[in-house]
Amino acid sequence: MSAPCTTLVLDFGGVVSKTVFETHAETERTLGLEPGTLTWLGPFDPAGDPLWRAMQANEITEREYWAVRARETGELVGEVWDTFPKFLQRIRGSGRDVVRPEALAAIETAKAAGRRLAILSNELDLFYGPDFRDKLPFLADFDLIVDATYTEILKPDPRAYGFVIDGLGVSAEACVFVDDQLRNIRGADAAGMKTVHFDVRHPADSYARALALLGLPQTPEARP
Repeated sequence: MSAPCTTLVLDFGGVVSKTVFETHAETERTLGLEPGTLTWLGPFDPAGDPLWRAMQANEITEREYWAVRARETGELVGEVWDTFPKFLQRIRGSGRDVVRPEALAAIETAKAAGRRLAILSNELDLFYGPDFRDKLPFLADFDLIVDATYTEILKPDPRAYGFVIDGLGVSAEACVFVDDQLRNIRGADAAGMKTVHFDVRHPADSYARALALLGLPQTPEARP
């Protein structure tokens, strides 16, 4: 039996933070929209979101998907949001209320057990803005944050995973990579990492699988 992995590598949006789909009610309140106005639900209702299906089929990119949703939502409030970051920065408030409690618990468990932590994101600061990190003190627990906002190398490009491997000085086989996008999981598989395809509908189960690969038990209660 192989030894447990030593490094937890997390995507940010969808894995650490809740998806925009999960926070439609809060978004509608923030923007003064009627409840139920936002009906696109991505992975929570693929049949009802043809644009999401097109993205999953690689007919459009993830950034193109979100650019359309930003523009549509901006029009509902009489504003021009030509990029998804404008939308996200408008609705995400303090930041901490959109972080998954399961993520905080898993991060705490891994850190306490001496596992190393990294974030590998395609658009952390691009989507959220550089000031967003200051609202999330738990990010100080991470040994490395690789953000394609600056590297301009997006997953699933093999070089993206290499930034983590080289930056931490670990082997690919020592890493457990967690992402909600299958294309990025396939890229990590090709790079030699252990992977967990994160199910946004069942976050606790996904984190439990990641911790098991690290040789760790189920997470404790998330810290307040």
